[in-house]
Amino acid sequence: MPQHFLTILDLAPDEAVHILDRAAVMKAAGFRGDILQGKTCILVFEKASTRTRVSFEVAVRHLGGWPVFMTQHDSQLGRDEPIRDTARVLSRYADCLIVRTFGHHKLEELAGHGSIPVVNALSDEYHPCQIMADLLTMREHSGRLDGVRVAFIGDGNNIAHSLINAAARCPIRLSVASPRGYEPSAAIVDGARRLGADVSVVNDPVEAAAGADYLYTDVWASMGQEAEQTARAKVFAGFQINAALLAKAAPGCKVLHCLPAHRGEEITDEVMEGPASIVWDQAENRLHVQKAILEWIFTKA
Repeated sequence: MPQHFLTILDLAPDEAVHILDRAAVMKAAGFRGDILQGKTCILVFEKASTRTRVSFEVAVRHLGGWPVFMTQHDSQLGRDEPIRDTARVLSRYADCLIVRTFGHHKLEELAGHGSIPVVNALSDEYHPCQIMADLLTMREHSGRLDGVRVAFIGDGNNIAHSLINAAARCPIRLSVASPRGYEPSAAIVDGARRLGADVSVVNDPVEAAAGADYLYTDVWASMGQEAEQTARAKVFAGFQINAALLAKAAPGCKVLHCLPAHRGEEITDEVMEGPASIVWDQAENRLHVQKAILEWIFTKA
């Protein structure tokens, strides 16, 4: 059976640590390898991206493989062909699917009917590669993850869900602050808590930020929610990471954003460009973590 990476819960705790360790080694060494030599990875993107596309294409090439990029206009995904048929056909052409899509069920169906690994490059429910890069970034700056306090301020979206899953695999202490009605999925929170995650969900950003080592945010309206932008801007107006909120966090607190950022909305330009911001380290680490994830997948294959 192929090894898929659809959510962080696909990793055992020791595997999560191994991937972070391996990514750190790869980053330090400027690693190039050949585990994907002669292999083709198809990147199917229903949602446009800068960082995800470039970091994955470069990661595949650094490991000796060949990336093939397809948009929703180039593939049958989301059109009239059943997803299970697309999975079966692409499995006969390539060695891995890296998919950035809307509904998470599409990834599950591709994995269920194909015969090659499927990697979640983003879905509406989860963004596991991003959060693995975030864990690496926090570990670099804190020297550890055990007991590190993370406050996510904003929509209970795919970033929040994958952070919650991460808390079930790494010993971070996570608080999510969202407006009422925009909290993360209760089922995801409850599932992570049953696995030992230290997660709280509140409606007050100041409460979440108090004593935090990291403040994290994302856009208020994700791709596909553009029609809600104006309404969401009013609802989330008090959930901005700014100098005042940063002052409530622990001394030396760092700020994360998965990008792209809407400066002046979920984060101020002052904070984004200030000494607390580590968003560029975070963006770079997508490359190194994704190389480690691909190596893990094909080592287990």
